[in-house]
Amino acid sequence: MSGESVSKDPKDALSKGPQDTPRAADDLVVLSGVNKHFGALHVLQDIDLTITRGEVVVVIGPSGSGKSTLCRTINRLESIDSGTITIDGKPLPQEGKELARLRSDVGMVFQSFNLFSHKTVLENVMLGQIKVRKTEKKAAEEKAEMINEVLEVMQQLARDGMTMVVVTHEMGFARSAANRVVFMADGKIVEQASPEEFFSNPRSDRAKDFLSKILHH
Repeated sequence: MSGESVSKDPKDALSKGPQDTPRAADDLVVLSGVNKHFGALHVLQDIDLTITRGEVVVVIGPSGSGKSTLCRTINRLESIDSGTITIDGKPLPQEGKELARLRSDVGMVFQSFNLFSHKTVLENVMLGQIKVRKTEKKAAEEKAEMINEVLEVMQQLARDGMTMVVVTHEMGFARSAANRVVFMADGKIVEQASPEEFFSNPRSDRAKDFLSKILHH
């Protein structure tokens, strides 16, 4: 399985957002009018996306569509040019202790880089638990290898109430693991639906073209 994911530990529901704006208690991550540029390249264009508590959202689309950048903005690994991103009703912090606290609750797993080369895969997986969560090494190790298959691990985490945003090129994984599929192209969310609906009856020409290429090659 290749991809990136952002995960969020379950928290108590909030009924209000910033400036006491009413919102659904289960809305955990909310992106509203988010724009991001890299120079002249407009990589995220007016993104509106709401992720509910305990939901597994799989983001797919062609290379360069903005999928990874979308993921990175949720953890504030990338800043945004305009719009808002809230987690549990609170805006993303800019810096300092609040940002460190956010990153202790919102983890990111990269598809093929940003690992410590002098450590094993197991040690990389354990690192966040030990250093950030202050979990004892034995408990962290047991949790890191209790289930071997990635899909089974993520499904179990979802059952435990963890919210996940996953960027992947594995359509089989998207079918099996997602509660909702978000399809991106050219920096925009083109459509989103349940896996069954999206893969059996995509509405947009861009999605139809994408699936015809990726599922038959």
